[in-house]
Amino acid sequence: MQQTGDYITKEKRNALEVELEDLKGPKRKEILKALAYAKSLGDLSENAEYHQAREDQGKLEGRILKIEQILQSSETVKGGGGELIEVGSRVNVQKEGVLVEKTYTIVGSEEADMANGKISNHSPFGEALLGKKKGESISFQTPNGIVNYKIINVS
Repeated sequence: MQQTGDYITKEKRNALEVELEDLKGPKRKEILKALAYAKSLGDLSENAEYHQAREDQGKLEGRILKIEQILQSSETVKGGGGELIEVGSRVNVQKEGVLVEKTYTIVGSEEADMANGKISNHSPFGEALLGKKKGESISFQTPNGIVNYKIINVS
């Protein structure tokens, strides 16, 4: 059971929708005002305010397109809860030779944030976990060699 598509959680989808609404509304209007003001200053060839506003407008439109693409192409997952590890599952694992357990959530690549315990389903660690159950052991290749983990719990 490989889940290799693009996934986002419901929370991430909601956050992106809120951001998109803000970018298309107030932020777009703010940049249009800045452009109008910069144009009123005259000579556009040497107008730093105009060039900055155009650059900001390009970044804004790029972000809008990226969010729209993510929302269109990503499947929303509710979370795990089953016995098998899938996108949305919370997994407690223990690295071989280490006594401390760590908890990770399997997420789509758009949400991956290792510092906050969110690992991508496309990462070697995420791919090794997908489809496994509590009690199983996994191994995967890292730049420092093969790493082994035992799955302590799945929720």
